[in-house]
Amino acid sequence: MTSELIVDVQPNEVSIALLEDSRLVSLQKESRNLAYGVGDIYLAKVKKLMPGLNAAFINVGYEKDAFLHYLDLGPHFSSYNTYIQQALEDKKRIPAIPKSKLSTEITKQGVISDVLTAGQELMVQIVKEPISSKGPRLTTEITFTGRYLVLIPFCDKISISQKIKSTEEKLRLRQLIESIKPKNFGVIIRTSAEGKRVAELNHELKTLLKCWEDTVAKAQKATAPQLIFEEESRIVSVLRDIFSPTFESIQVNDAEVHSQIEKYVNLIAPERKDIVTLYDKDEPIFDHFNITKQIKSSFGKTVSFKSGAYIIIEHTEALHVIDVNSGNRTKASNDQESNALEVNMRAADEIARQLRLRDMGGIIVIDFIDMNKAEHRQKLYEHMKELMANDRARHNILQLSKFGLMQITRQRVRPALDITTTESCPSCMGKGEIQPSLLFTDTLKEKIDYLIDNLHKKRFIMYVHPYVDAYLKKGILSIYRRWRLKRGFKFRIMPDQSLAYLQYKVLDKKHNEINLKEGEDLDLSPIKSKGKTKNK
Repeated sequence: MTSELIVDVQPNEVSIALLEDSRLVSLQKESRNLAYGVGDIYLAKVKKLMPGLNAAFINVGYEKDAFLHYLDLGPHFSSYNTYIQQALEDKKRIPAIPKSKLSTEITKQGVISDVLTAGQELMVQIVKEPISSKGPRLTTEITFTGRYLVLIPFCDKISISQKIKSTEEKLRLRQLIESIKPKNFGVIIRTSAEGKRVAELNHELKTLLKCWEDTVAKAQKATAPQLIFEEESRIVSVLRDIFSPTFESIQVNDAEVHSQIEKYVNLIAPERKDIVTLYDKDEPIFDHFNITKQIKSSFGKTVSFKSGAYIIIEHTEALHVIDVNSGNRTKASNDQESNALEVNMRAADEIARQLRLRDMGGIIVIDFIDMNKAEHRQKLYEHMKELMANDRARHNILQLSKFGLMQITRQRVRPALDITTTESCPSCMGKGEIQPSLLFTDTLKEKIDYLIDNLHKKRFIMYVHPYVDAYLKKGILSIYRRWRLKRGFKFRIMPDQSLAYLQYKVLDKKHNEINLKEGEDLDLSPIKSKGKTKNK
């Protein structure tokens, strides 16, 4: 199986698509004007204790206060708290953890009011982004994650990924880390550390230790609430977690982000740096790799998967519900039991993909087609476990209940990705009435005239819906060719699958979007009043 990472950088957001054998299996979107929360560390202040919840609300500067439960303090909270108070009281020096003596671990049965007070300053790390009406979730068990190692201050334990199976390799890694790690620092050895040399691991350990020292130094100068350590960008974070030798290519359409990714790949895998490619074609990058079409077919409420069968996905505040339907399958078996098993097995394939693709977390309930035979229900359960084995999110799968329901819990770190695949009409703005769509070509021609005559733009690309593009370029002496003959051959019209039917956008020669305002449409276009065209 080969993997490709496609990065689409737009002015307001970055979209990262992971393809396995050209099939979309993961899609993440990050707003460019919002910080990526998980992993960020803040100097924060305890705002309110909630003894009934055994938790505290913490002010980290978000609109809603963050939530810190007693169990998220970590067993080494006493050592951590003593260190932080020393660091904040004496701001001229950074206390050395290896020279400190670790305090006794706090008990799991303790209460929040015994260890925290209102107004107290803490160093906290976000472990879960704000979801729905809830604020971020925090921990004081600080960690710094690298490609091969995870560093944990105030802990002296070495843990090794369970995915490393070789006993000899586990022993080698444990002895190696014990010889290089400072006292009172814990380390988790990640799967990617398998087979790595001591120089590589020692270099990353020193980098993570420097991150810790820099974070404490920033905390000493900060005024709560304030961000003191920012997790790497979503792009680098995704690469760090999923980078694999099976990656055939990493395609990115922005020079700055391309340089950032190339630098990171060169750092972690110098022999693979050539797979990072700058995409510089005019065709939208997601259209070129057939991602736009896969998004539109995969993110709706109803998802078809084989021979007419389909699943229906519903989201609620508490859980996600998935219903499996056989539909009007044309090649269905005469045996109802065999037909149900076949549909359920194929549905399981698609559901496992959808969980990763939409990043659905919390409780997922799946209503499979009823099967009478116990061996068929067991086969489906084993198949789902096998499919979910590659899912990086922690999960738990239960056997089918007597009602034919399968229950799955999956780690929820950020809100589920919800992409609306239906399109609002850009002409009527949802009112249901538009002027004749045939006049849309007149609007485009007037826009081209306006760009050339009024804005003095000669080199630009106008993106339109593929159907409109096909109509404009139909025939030997097409409308498009006539326009170019009259106005010069420097501008181009190209299809963009992400646009609605009567929608368009224009980019200049530097690929910056030209904002054609609604007010101009009133003066230029025959499509007027409530039927005026919406620009993207």
